[in-house]
Amino acid sequence: MEPKFKLPTETVELPSKGLFYPESSPLSSGVIEMKYMTAREEDILTNQNYIQKGVVIDKLLQSLIVTEGVNYNILLSGDKNAIMIAARILAYGKDYEVDINGRQATIDLTELSNNEIDATSVTKGQNEFSFKLPNTDNSITFKLLNHKDEKEIEREIKGLQKLNKDNITTSTTRLKHIITSVNGSTENKDIREFVDNYLLAKDARAIREEYKKVNPDVDLTVYPEGFEEGVDLPITVGFFWPDSKF
Repeated sequence: MEPKFKLPTETVELPSKGLFYPESSPLSSGVIEMKYMTAREEDILTNQNYIQKGVVIDKLLQSLIVTEGVNYNILLSGDKNAIMIAARILAYGKDYEVDINGRQATIDLTELSNNEIDATSVTKGQNEFSFKLPNTDNSITFKLLNHKDEKEIEREIKGLQKLNKDNITTSTTRLKHIITSVNGSTENKDIREFVDNYLLAKDARAIREEYKKVNPDVDLTVYPEGFEEGVDLPITVGFFWPDSKF
């Protein structure tokens, strides 16, 4: 008789509450089941090929998700952050020691909370929002970025920098992927031309602020003892490699 091995799992609540995923996706339930990290996942964390390619965290999270049928590509960035935080807590505990502005601090990761979103303003299963730019008569629709979008943005920025290392296009490239239509046109060339030549800086800022309002995510603002104000949680090498020196 073959031995049966049991592996503990935990249910993680997604900041999106599953509202922006199609009903056919298990992500629409608003929760995901994860297993505790094993020796296999530690092998993933030390895989030099994954580290060099910058995919080690994604490989880790994909290995830890046990909910069947999850399409990792459509996982919203904020939901991925929640899964990453949960993975760290399950693997190494809630206390995260980190250097912040030259001072050592211990952060209790269980105190992080999800940003609240107004579910009444969301159409279930629809990832698109309408927004009229405050400084012009232009109207846009935009979407929340998922894993696939983030990877496409990363590849595009790297490609542009190969052509011109001084070409810094991070902000405009992200906007080109966030915006899904301009004044009714969904043509990619129209969106890119608008961002490059007609989008006012103050309207670009307004889009980013509106995006932040509706984006379900983990609030990564922390208040370490001895700090007068909140600071952004730094994700350093010690996050998944707590034995490393920071």
